[in-house]
Amino acid sequence: MNFFAQIGILLRKELVLELRMGYAISGILLYVLSTVFIVYAAFFQGVNSPMLWVTLFWIIMLFASVNAIVKSFVQENGARQLYYYGLLDPLAVIVSKMIYNISLLFFLSLLTWAAMAFIVGNKVEEFSAFLLALFLGSAGFSILFTFVAAISSKADNNSTLLAILSFPLVIPILMTLIKLSVVATGMLEDTGISKDIGILVAIDLVLAGLTLVLYPFLWRD
Repeated sequence: MNFFAQIGILLRKELVLELRMGYAISGILLYVLSTVFIVYAAFFQGVNSPMLWVTLFWIIMLFASVNAIVKSFVQENGARQLYYYGLLDPLAVIVSKMIYNISLLFFLSLLTWAAMAFIVGNKVEEFSAFLLALFLGSAGFSILFTFVAAISSKADNNSTLLAILSFPLVIPILMTLIKLSVVATGMLEDTGISKDIGILVAIDLVLAGLTLVLYPFLWRD
């Protein structure tokens, strides 16, 4: 099989497993909806602040991302990894994981936005800018957490290692996303929005490049 055929088969496998084990995605959806409601009850009674809306939105998305992606390599036990090692290109494996996780997180971000808009109220005025922030944020979180989850899987899925490796890298992504989202609410006029978008794209590309370069070495371990 060529490289792209392998990616297609692996994506289909990820989707089939997700549908077969529906409790995983159901648990994430329940987490998002319940968290949005708790946020509304705790913070938005009589408060109408776009900055608070944006900050809490991305905090919810951050933890939803961890919950969604930390399981990426949980089902890949040693026997299955050895089976994959004899059949597949390691780049096809990690690229398929990243594509699937980006799609999943983008869907979750849209769902979270809809839930926030319905329960709390929609604060977004520039929809195209916010959608772009959602996509770039989903890509950044997915690439970062996918590779860190791969490293963590080699250490018996150590959640502490996942947190330690992710925290320094996720902060610049999160801060830039909050700034872009605040601009999208119309609360802040920022003539340098294209620079912020460029920073996010650069972070995503650097993370993707490092993942593609380093994962084959991790694959051989």
